[in-house]
Amino acid sequence: MSGQRWEADPTADLTRRWGKSSHELGNTSGDGSCPDVWELSNGDIAVIGQDLTETYQERLPAGVSVDPGERLIIIPRSTMIAAKVNIPDA
Repeated sequence: MSGQRWEADPTADLTRRWGKSSHELGNTSGDGSCPDVWELSNGDIAVIGQDLTETYQERLPAGVSVDPGERLIIIPRSTMIAAKVNIPDA
């Protein structure tokens, strides 16, 4: 590890869904609530889910933190399992 802090690139585009859509998985009622996992044009990953940062803030395990500018989001297990086929080994 280089010791350099990672920063998200706000210019990267969403290029490829990992797994199935929320509609295919039955994780949405069609009201715009769509948990999802996407690969960005720079190789980083975007995860769409419910922001529960405030709910979990006081219950984080030792050594875990949510820094300013970060959010803790939750997605359904089925969304991550469906994305597994697209997650590279390296």
